[in-house]
Amino acid sequence: MSATLERPRIRLLPDATIDRIAAGEVIERPAAALRELVENALDAGARRIVASITGGGITAIEVTDDGGGMSGPELALAVRRHATSKLADDDLVRIATLGFRGEALASIGAAARLAITSRRPGGEAASITVTGGVVSDVRPAAGAPGTRVLVEDLFFATPARRKFLKSTRSEADAAQLAVRRLALAAPGVAFRFSNDGETLFDRPGEPLAQRVAALLAPQAAIAFDEERDGVRVHGFAAPPAAARATAAGQLLCVNGRPVADPVLRTAVRVAYRDVIAAGRHAVVALLIEIDPESIDVNVHPAKAEVRFRDAEAVRGLVIGALRRALAGGARPLGPPVPMGSRSFLPRPATLVPPREPAVEVVRPGFAEARLSFAAAPAARSIEAVPPAAEHPLGAAVAQVLDTYIVAVAADGGLVLVDQHAAHERLTHESMAEQFRAGGVISQPLLLPAVVDLPEGQAASLLERAEAFARLGLEIEPFGRGAVLVRALPALLGATDPAPLLRDLADEIAAWGEGLALDARLDAAIARMACHGSIRAGRRLAGAEMDALLRRMEATPRAATCSHGRPTFLKFSRSDLEKMFGRQ
Repeated sequence: MSATLERPRIRLLPDATIDRIAAGEVIERPAAALRELVENALDAGARRIVASITGGGITAIEVTDDGGGMSGPELALAVRRHATSKLADDDLVRIATLGFRGEALASIGAAARLAITSRRPGGEAASITVTGGVVSDVRPAAGAPGTRVLVEDLFFATPARRKFLKSTRSEADAAQLAVRRLALAAPGVAFRFSNDGETLFDRPGEPLAQRVAALLAPQAAIAFDEERDGVRVHGFAAPPAAARATAAGQLLCVNGRPVADPVLRTAVRVAYRDVIAAGRHAVVALLIEIDPESIDVNVHPAKAEVRFRDAEAVRGLVIGALRRALAGGARPLGPPVPMGSRSFLPRPATLVPPREPAVEVVRPGFAEARLSFAAAPAARSIEAVPPAAEHPLGAAVAQVLDTYIVAVAADGGLVLVDQHAAHERLTHESMAEQFRAGGVISQPLLLPAVVDLPEGQAASLLERAEAFARLGLEIEPFGRGAVLVRALPALLGATDPAPLLRDLADEIAAWGEGLALDARLDAAIARMACHGSIRAGRRLAGAEMDALLRRMEATPRAATCSHGRPTFLKFSRSDLEKMFGRQ
């Protein structure tokens, strides 16, 4: 007979264990702890917030504000679990504050060394410490009105949690992003953020337009502001040309709360779907103001998501507002924005007038390509000289919408080619071949270009300057938050280095710690190839189209672009007959 296992008895967990479990849910990394402290400062009515981190926030996090502060007795309550000033009663429906769970300070104190000094205006300052869950007595202290919170040695009391942290640079980047989003959500509040003693941004209280231009979208952007049924949607949308490799350039805010909400992310993607390529992400600051009773903010432990009572109505309003804004054109966000020792004006969007006709038929007599491709086949008209059998992609006969090449193969099949996707793969494979042979050939710029970036992104790129040099991209530091570009891969031609560097910085942020070096370099090559490829909307000569087809036939993996999308579609005679009901 098998032994009968006795079920464990139900028991109450010790308070220390409860606190450590809560700490893992609420402050899974330094950025989360920093976000909670800054949210507390905003809820306290602060008009200026100074935040700093050391060692990615693992060594130290400090947040000082000039808000309402706390008295000594309030300090003693503030570090206890589920103690909060954010709820006037037990109503969890009309929540108008960023924090309301009352877990942040207790969770931080359970996992780190926490020291708080606070003073109400006209009152006396007091301080309290919490070390690994052990709370001290409240003591008199010296301090200005407001609150100063110091967190040191994060996760010293829960060492297993430290094993799941990323590199110091990655944690610092995440912390900066958290503060940046809160600064964008509260433009009227002055913010200063420092990392390892270096100030990364210092903004006064200012209009939303200036805050967005400084911290999110220095390019030309489009203002939008619409309201329907008590829901207001407003903010700024960058033009399609400013699209980035990841969604890091999106601020989504609901009642002043930055969120990563799937409903809003989907709405932004749908609004931009017809104007940016698949796999690209719009840059947008989207702020929603809605009756608190119409949303549930208590659906996520980290308050990263909300639930709308009428999600479809909100989604439709966002899509409509963004589409109408994009149809109206772009304008600069405001005056020049200081960036280190320089200033610049956002570049206005360039509008390309539509061209007629949409379909260009290839005729004999076109000039030879401007491109360094192989010679085109002799066939220029399928009626006169059918394309040779050794050319499976056939001969080009037309260009549709200045984007798609129409070709007819020797077997009578019809071939449709996406010119951008195809050229992207060709550039990718050429760069990869050069890299394997010893290094990508670079082309020095006649005048080195200065690209302004957020401090963390600039540092991430410069840390990898040696690897990028092997890819033909030569960069060096140029003051705080700027990168000097001296050379680009020769295969990219006349490429604007600013969007390329922004995309590479986004790519680095998305790599993660475990991605192998070879995979990282291939991802970087793919991103460069995308920027150096002929674009949709460019009119090609007949010789250029045929040269592109010949290169595709001789290039490995030419059936898909670097992002996995098909570069061409081929329909046999049988396929066409089936589509038209002839079989």
